[in-house]
Amino acid sequence: MGRAFDSPPYQVAREKVRDFATAVGERDPRCHDVAAARAAGYPDLVAPPTFPVVFTMPRIEALLRDPGFGWRFEGTVHGDQKIAFHRPVHAGDELVTTVHVESLRTRAGTHMLTLRCTCATVEGEPVCDTEALLLSQADS
Repeated sequence: MGRAFDSPPYQVAREKVRDFATAVGERDPRCHDVAAARAAGYPDLVAPPTFPVVFTMPRIEALLRDPGFGWRFEGTVHGDQKIAFHRPVHAGDELVTTVHVESLRTRAGTHMLTLRCTCATVEGEPVCDTEALLLSQADS
């Protein structure tokens, strides 16, 4: 496939980190208290490990809903998700996500689309990579 789609930067805000940490039950003080995060050597609040879904999934959805991409969004099922970090995401980061189409195959009447997102600061420092497997019924 080899296609890549860029997105505008996402600003990681303190309150977004705190709200997400609370929503997923993360009690690590580095996710809630700036002083605790800085005492641990981070420049600001540290986002929980699953936080990248906040800024990658909207980019993926925009791609899938684009009529030019040709994917039927209705009925899409999220089959798998992986996140690999180069470093933690923290408040104050301004991140650019590039969505890469890794593969598209059809088996037993189901389209299986693998998308990889590379996430880096606007300065180009790699932060994390994600991979998502999405499933949709193939047209008969």
